[in-house]
Amino acid sequence: MANERLRAAIRAAGLTLGEVAQHTGVDEKTAEQWITRERVPHRRTRQKVADLVKTAEVQLWPSLANDLYTRPNEETELVHLYQSRSSVPYALWNELIAGVQERMEVLVFSGQFLVEQHDILPIIKRKAEEGAVFRFAVGDEKSEAVIQRAVEEGTTGGLEGRIQMMRRYLSKVAGLPNVEVRTHGTILYNSLYRFDDQLLVNGHAFGALAGENPVMHLRRVPGSSMWEHYMRSFERVWQEATPDPI
Repeated sequence: MANERLRAAIRAAGLTLGEVAQHTGVDEKTAEQWITRERVPHRRTRQKVADLVKTAEVQLWPSLANDLYTRPNEETELVHLYQSRSSVPYALWNELIAGVQERMEVLVFSGQFLVEQHDILPIIKRKAEEGAVFRFAVGDEKSEAVIQRAVEEGTTGGLEGRIQMMRRYLSKVAGLPNVEVRTHGTILYNSLYRFDDQLLVNGHAFGALAGENPVMHLRRVPGSSMWEHYMRSFERVWQEATPDPI
């Protein structure tokens, strides 16, 4: 597993890996191994990196949670907090999608951008053939929750149309082994995007569009209370959702 926490923190700080290597006095190939091989640098180097990206050491390297010389942090699951879904790096979405090996699960009303911006359908087809499981819970455009949400965000008819478009897109993969699509009419408090052990939680605020709302990037680690909290929510909706006949 790559160290996506560190990768995301470097991006969020507006830096490249080469710049991080230069500021910390290490070879760029060494810095690259911090991400690709999850190598943990020496204490002084870790501190320099943490200061540079303004993120606690234990958030960048969760294995340090039991290190007596590392300042504890109770929120080791949190990789990064983005001020909006629109500010989540485009490259991060692509990397998370392309990196799926076992399971991708999505809870949304529409999620149309996954297809139109990130071309996810060919990836689903290929990875489903390799054994990865895909579960999509999208909105029922005729449900009261969806209609009310459209009114609240000022997109009456628009949200319903985006949902229909997403269902049409997903119909191209819904019949494949390991791919399941369901529709739901629950109130969408959060949109959830799971990529194996990575989770993007897009919270929703009354009257605001999904792209305007904050996103938490979580990673599953031992004792992941926030991870389990949101995934239990996904399962509850999934159990109430209806298999999409399309």
